[in-house]
Amino acid sequence: MSGGQVKIPATYMRGGTSKGVFFRLQDLPAAAQVPGAARDALLLRVIGSPDPYGKQIDGMGGATSSTSKAVIVSPSTRPGHDVDYLFGQVAIDQPFVDWSGNCGNLSAAVGPFAIAAGMVDPARIPENGLCVVRIWQANIGKTIVAHVPVSGGAVQETGDFELDGVTFPAAEVQLEFLDPADEGEGGGGAMFPTGHLVDDLDVPGVGTLRATLINAGIPTIFIDAASIGYTGTELQDAINGSPQALAMFETIRAHGAVRMGLIAQVDEAARRQHTPKIAFVAPPATYGASSGKRVHAQDIDLLVRALSMGKLHHAMMGTAAVAIGTAAAIPGTLVNLAAGGGVRTAVRFGHPSGTLRVGAAAVEANGQWQVTKASMSRSARVLMEGWVRVPEM
Repeated sequence: MSGGQVKIPATYMRGGTSKGVFFRLQDLPAAAQVPGAARDALLLRVIGSPDPYGKQIDGMGGATSSTSKAVIVSPSTRPGHDVDYLFGQVAIDQPFVDWSGNCGNLSAAVGPFAIAAGMVDPARIPENGLCVVRIWQANIGKTIVAHVPVSGGAVQETGDFELDGVTFPAAEVQLEFLDPADEGEGGGGAMFPTGHLVDDLDVPGVGTLRATLINAGIPTIFIDAASIGYTGTELQDAINGSPQALAMFETIRAHGAVRMGLIAQVDEAARRQHTPKIAFVAPPATYGASSGKRVHAQDIDLLVRALSMGKLHHAMMGTAAVAIGTAAAIPGTLVNLAAGGGVRTAVRFGHPSGTLRVGAAAVEANGQWQVTKASMSRSARVLMEGWVRVPEM
């Protein structure tokens, strides 16, 4: 019917500290089952973008980088994998979908979604215990292994695992990001694209900043908090309430992206909001988290604050956590130095909502660092399932 709405099967899920609309590839309209303008237009309309009001009132988005997301899952044709997982970061006030990186938080929901959608061999799903789901992350060409709790042959979503940045406890989903460094198409072609653990990054209007530029989990620019006048204990309002601060971080991000080989000119960064991320680090300090609870210096190894889609994140992006764990494991990076230096296999860092522990296994061979695996725990839950409706296009 002309002028009507199209119904598309969909599931609205929380994964870690993010939310997104999940689709089975086969359920999308034919034109949107392949990459291109039709797919992007559909997801923009589903999420409610572009919205000049910045609220996404007429869509499923929640008007933040953490809630303006879409996921497409399909049975994998890649040997040794159960599903292919494609992530789209939907811009809020601009008409584009950024496919340049992964969402580590929503990665926690892919395994549960795949099991519930019948994409995992029933013979591999225990009656009770953990179901191992091998996920091919199609954006960056990497493998993620999810250990999903199962009870009574179905995904167990409730539990007592607490994740700072998420109000209610849930069941723990353990994630392993295999060979997370060197993002290939999504990165600059190496874990440290410049060949250095620390670079001098010249940023017009800001100065020369020491920076660790790393491709692990997601391309990330790390700088010292003190070098830009911060302590590392800041909460969202301290950054997001300052247009000058946001402009400074975007300028640093753009110049870092050029240095990493992700873009050729700084003005290209405006169309590549999802990657790279930018974060600032500092040694441990006691502070009050956004929930009101105290985070004590003795309980953490370092402080990290990260920006996503131009705003300070309310907690920590899962992919940035992989970058943090990887950089912390390599002596001499700014992240490692903020944590006290030395060899480390895991760190617990403070973020605006509390703390997070992430591990990484790093080895040095012939002067080159390699990371075989990064790991962390998240949780996931189905919030709503059924159909999402969009006007006919």
